[in-house]
Amino acid sequence: MLSTYNSQNIKYLNDIKHIRLRPSMYIGNVNKEGLHHLIHEIINNSVDEHTTGYGKIININIYKNKYIKIKDEGRGIPTGYNKKYKKFILELILTKLGTGGKFNNKSYKMSGGLHGVGLSCVNALSKKFIIKIFKKKYTYIQIYKRGKKKTNLKIYKNKNKKKGTQIIFKPDKKIFKKIIYNKKYINNYIKEISLLNKNLIIIFNNKKIFNKKGLKKYFKYKNKNKMLNNKYIYIKKDIKNKIYIEIFFFYSKKFKNKFISYVNNIKTIDGGTHVLGFKKGIYKTFNKYLNNNINYKNKNIKITNKYYLLGLNSIINIKINNPKFEGQTKNKLTNIKIINIIKNLIFKKFFIYLKYNNNFYKKIINKFLLYNNYIKEIKKSKDLIYKKKQFLNNNLPNKLSDCLFNKNYESELYLVEGDSAGGTAKQGRNREYQAILPLKGKIINSEKSVQNKVFDNNEIKNIFLSLGIFYKKKKLNIKKIRYKKIIIMTDADIDGKHITTLILTFFIKYLKDIIKKKYLYIVYPPLYLLKYKKKYIYIWNKKDKNNILKKYKNKKIYIQRYKGLGEMNSKQLWQTTMNPKNRILKNIIIKNKKKTKKLFNILMGNNSLLRKKFIKKYSKLANINI
Repeated sequence: MLSTYNSQNIKYLNDIKHIRLRPSMYIGNVNKEGLHHLIHEIINNSVDEHTTGYGKIININIYKNKYIKIKDEGRGIPTGYNKKYKKFILELILTKLGTGGKFNNKSYKMSGGLHGVGLSCVNALSKKFIIKIFKKKYTYIQIYKRGKKKTNLKIYKNKNKKKGTQIIFKPDKKIFKKIIYNKKYINNYIKEISLLNKNLIIIFNNKKIFNKKGLKKYFKYKNKNKMLNNKYIYIKKDIKNKIYIEIFFFYSKKFKNKFISYVNNIKTIDGGTHVLGFKKGIYKTFNKYLNNNINYKNKNIKITNKYYLLGLNSIINIKINNPKFEGQTKNKLTNIKIINIIKNLIFKKFFIYLKYNNNFYKKIINKFLLYNNYIKEIKKSKDLIYKKKQFLNNNLPNKLSDCLFNKNYESELYLVEGDSAGGTAKQGRNREYQAILPLKGKIINSEKSVQNKVFDNNEIKNIFLSLGIFYKKKKLNIKKIRYKKIIIMTDADIDGKHITTLILTFFIKYLKDIIKKKYLYIVYPPLYLLKYKKKYIYIWNKKDKNNILKKYKNKKIYIQRYKGLGEMNSKQLWQTTMNPKNRILKNIIIKNKKKTKKLFNILMGNNSLLRKKFIKKYSKLANINI
C-alpha cells in the first residue's frame, strides 16, 4: 500500500485540503469579498467562452436556499480521460490546481479565468457542487461535496443537443463567516461585464442585461457634465489574438483623479502595470510638449508629474495573452512588458491630440497653474486652524454664552440663527448645561469655497473655538470637545433651512468625526401656536394642524404661524425647542458616505446644471412652508 502512495498522489490529495485550510490565499478572504469572488470565477469562465467565440447567453440565478446556478452556451469543459492520472479530465480540473485548458495558449488566447485554479477553488469551498456539461451527443453530470467526489461521472444522451456548462454550488458555512449575497453588487458586476462585451446577453434572476452601445457610449453618457472641454479622448489598438487596448480619458474641472481598469474582463481594483503604463504615457507627453512650448517656459513655474494626473479620469480596458496577477484574487496586473506598450501608445496619440487641440491644452495648463497657486496659498496661510496653541488657550468667542457644565447633565451647544433669537435663547435656556452661540446670517458655503477661506471665516472660527477642537497635521482632534450635543437651531422657514444646510455642509466636509460620534443634532421649532381659552397647543406640521382644527371645529380659537424663532418669547422657546421633555431633536447620521457627498455637491457645489436637474426631479416632493 505504501509503495503506491507517492509524491504525485500526496500533492493531488493536498490541493483541495490546502485550499480549504488557506482559502484567503486563493480568494482574498472569507468575508463577503471572498464569497462573491466564487461567483466571479464561474462567470469569468463563461465570459471567456464568449470571448473565444462560443456562446452568446449566460444565465445566472441565486436561490433562497443559498444555491447559485450559472449556465453558459460555450463548448463545455473537457470530459476526456487522462491516462497519466487515470482519471477523467473534469475531475482533475475540479480537484487539482493548474490543470485547466487555459494554460494552453491555443485554447484561450485572452482569458480572464484559469479553469484549473478558479473551478477547483469554488469546488473546494462549496458545501455542494454539481456540474453538468452538454456536448454534441452526451450530457455529463458529477456531484462533489466540500471538494470531494460524491458520484462518479455520469453520462447520458444529449436529447436536446444543447451545448455549454452548468454549475450549481452552495458555499460552505464552515469556510465563510456569513453567506449573504449582495444582489445589487452582483448586478453591477454583471453590468460591467456586459459593457465590456457588447454582444453578450446575461440573464440574472430572469432579468436580461444587454448593452448594445458598449463601453464607449456609456463612458460619454456617464461623464458628460464632468469634462473640462466637454470631450473625452479615445485610444484603441487591436492586434488580433495578441493584444487589445481600449483607453478612454478626460480631465475634469476638479483636482481628484480616478483610474478604472480591466484585464481580460476582470476589474483590477488595485491597478497594475497597465495603469502605470498609462500614467507614464501621460507624463512623457506633457514633459515633451511643455518643453517645446515657449509660452509655458515664460511662466517660470515648475510643474511636476503629479500635476499631470490632477482631475484625470480614465478607463483602461486591455486583453492580453497570459495575464499575470498579484495573487489569485487578480486585483493587480504584473506583466512588465505592457508598461512600455501602453506608454508609447499614449505618447504617440495624445501628443498629436494636444498639437491640434490648442484650446484644450490651454485649459489644462490653466488648471495646473490654478493648482500651483492653491498650493502656494495653503503654504502661506497662517490660519489658526493648523495652530494647536491657539486652540488650547482659554480665549472663547465673545458671542458664546457658556454653560456651567453641571456633571448631572450632558453639555449642549446651540448654534442659533441670528443675534435676536440668540438673545431669547440665552434667557430661556438652562444655564447648568446649555450654551448658546449665535451665528451672524448665513455662514460661508464650505462646498464652493477653498479651505483657507472657510477657516478664515469668523463664524467658523467661533465654532472651532467654542467646541475646543483643532486640526493637527491635517487631522481633526476632538478628544477635548467641550459639548456632547451640538444642536442646530434655525427658523422654520426657507432661509432657516438654507442656514441649516450650510452648517451641515461644513460639518460633513470638515467635522465628520463629530457626526461619527453622534454629537450633531437638529432641533425643530413648531410651525404653529393654537390658543383655545387658557390652553396653548404647539403644532409642528400642517397635518396635525388640520386634525386639531377639526377637533375644535366651531370653537373660538386663535392660530399663530411662527415664521422665526424671534417670534417666541424665552418661555415659549424653552418649552418648544430647549426642554428635553418636549423638543423634537434629530441626530445627524451619515449612512452612505458616497451618496451624501454626491448630494451635498449637487446642492451646494458650483455645478448649477446638476442642481437644476435635481430640483426638477424632486420638486414634486418638496414641502414648502409659505
